[in-house]
Amino acid sequence: MAQETPESLVNEGLFFGELRYRYEYVDQAGPAPFADEARASTVRANLGFKTGKYKDFQALLETQIAANVGADDFNDTVNGHTRFPVVADPDHAEINQAWLSWTGLKGAEIKFGRQGINLDNQRFVGTVDWRQNDQTFDSVTFNYSRLEKVNVTYGYIANVNRVFGDKHPLGDLDSTSHIINASYGVAEWLKVTGYGYWLEFDRLPTRSSQSYGFRFTGKAPVDKNWAFSYEAETARQSDRGNNPLNYDESYYHIAPSVSGLGLTLTAGYEVLGGDGTHAFQTPLATLHKFNGWADKFLDTPATGLKDAYVGASYKVSGVGKAMDGTTLSAAYHDFEGDKRGNLGTEFDASITRSFELPKPLPIEKLNLTLKYADYDAEDAPYTDTQKMWLQIGVSF
Repeated sequence: MAQETPESLVNEGLFFGELRYRYEYVDQAGPAPFADEARASTVRANLGFKTGKYKDFQALLETQIAANVGADDFNDTVNGHTRFPVVADPDHAEINQAWLSWTGLKGAEIKFGRQGINLDNQRFVGTVDWRQNDQTFDSVTFNYSRLEKVNVTYGYIANVNRVFGDKHPLGDLDSTSHIINASYGVAEWLKVTGYGYWLEFDRLPTRSSQSYGFRFTGKAPVDKNWAFSYEAETARQSDRGNNPLNYDESYYHIAPSVSGLGLTLTAGYEVLGGDGTHAFQTPLATLHKFNGWADKFLDTPATGLKDAYVGASYKVSGVGKAMDGTTLSAAYHDFEGDKRGNLGTEFDASITRSFELPKPLPIEKLNLTLKYADYDAEDAPYTDTQKMWLQIGVSF
């Protein structure tokens, strides 16, 4: 067995990266002189190096660059093109991650620096990988997983590097936030997670909050071909610290599904409470994953949000080499306010495919994505919106 030396940091390290191009089209109704259509052609490049280990220390450095490379008739939130619909992918060049970790305690890892944090399904904390600028956190995290089936994560977040970039007034959020997430896997059919998130932001005080909740997930076979799975979650949120608002709201989500023979069918019901003035908010979430891909409810409406949805996905197999491995998915959402209001409906669909590339090519995968979202508005101020994305990416 080779003995660790300082040279192990370099000799056992590895370079990694990603190159991703995306064309995004938005058709969104609005009052004159608002332009109905936006077109964005952007590319992002990530390049990083992760060291080997020496005396239980390890480090990672990753850079990220995103730029407009074609169509630029869109509002990226900092370019001043406010007459166009928003596509929140501004040009940027920054250190995406830069952290140092130590694993000297058995089963534990302490990580210090700029890092990505994804907890559970990213409903409360996530990296928003869908956008061309990741959301990362200047933070200290502690993860413990020595005991079988137990995982505990604590983090202190000093700054949030949001998807809008440094030029946006709320692109970076100074923070004094604490996050705790602990889970126990009882069996395959039941994993219990409890969490508490105490968030406070100097420049966005109305999003300072404290949330406590429980999450239950599991999977069980129905027969040799089919399985049943579920997720169920409940949480309570109230104002915290410098928040000038005074509120106390609830969150509920239940989503059973069945899967087999490449097909997955899901039904769900998600409620973010609101009283007409204040609502349950999740400002650090990967919000694009929830409540429709048209991103109409990145901020929960003051009346709250009820999202009843059904979805289906199918991974093609047995058809032929050209199609096998392609995933087709679709979902339908019906939105209402928690207390009042009809907030519209949405249909989403996507086609994705990944190709393993042969060696000795340095590129591991080629990823293709075609997505579509069609939001049909009801109550003001929401307006009909259609979005389409074509994305091509490679990773190494």
